[in-house]
Amino acid sequence: MKLFLKIWRQSNADSDGNFQNYEIEDITPDMSFLEMMDVLNEKLIIEELDPIAFDHDCREGICGSCSMFINGRAHGPDTGITTCQLHMRKFKDGDSIVIEPFRANSFPVIKDLVVDRTSFDRIQHSGGYISINTSGNTQDANTIPVRKEDADNAFDAATCIGCGACVATCKNASAMLFVSAKVSQFSYLPQGKVEAKERVLNMVKQMDEEGFGNCTNTGACEVECPKGISITNIARMNNEYLKAKL
Repeated sequence: MKLFLKIWRQSNADSDGNFQNYEIEDITPDMSFLEMMDVLNEKLIIEELDPIAFDHDCREGICGSCSMFINGRAHGPDTGITTCQLHMRKFKDGDSIVIEPFRANSFPVIKDLVVDRTSFDRIQHSGGYISINTSGNTQDANTIPVRKEDADNAFDAATCIGCGACVATCKNASAMLFVSAKVSQFSYLPQGKVEAKERVLNMVKQMDEEGFGNCTNTGACEVECPKGISITNIARMNNEYLKAKL
């Protein structure tokens, strides 16, 4: 395939960026999107040009770092996948592809397609953990009864990989799907109920301090989430928040 790429280039966080056009050939339908980007970067390096910076790590849809906005959609024209799981068979010979970083004030651009998502880390550090007594009398987690439904719901929420697609997709750049998933994965389990009030209050407070917008129930975040995190978690987080406040 021959493709025409329009890619956002920005040398650093303080500089003005712009789109630049590239042509690339000999792309096979079985290549992943990131492999196509690798081929383009090899071409740029041979031409002694600056390669395009983009985040990646596991390339297995687990780490959430390969965050790109492709043709107006987070992670590209498919559902339930990350960018590294997107294959070039989703495109046709001669297609034009627009590639840009996630757009949100709380995700400042570092370079090209790389954004700073450490705001998510700070939200998790504020309350996304469970304190355990390790002095020797801690009850084994496997001996604590948990309803099957609660265990399944907690696991579903815990599959969130923090990629930021929900923020990039939301018209308000809201992080409530991400935060609610982190709150829910603990609130369903008995181990997470001890610090439940402090957790939800601290995480919501940190989310607001990071400058994320609020939720207006559009539902786009759930549609574009590569792990299918349900917006019912947002309702659960709001319920937990109100109980903690009252």
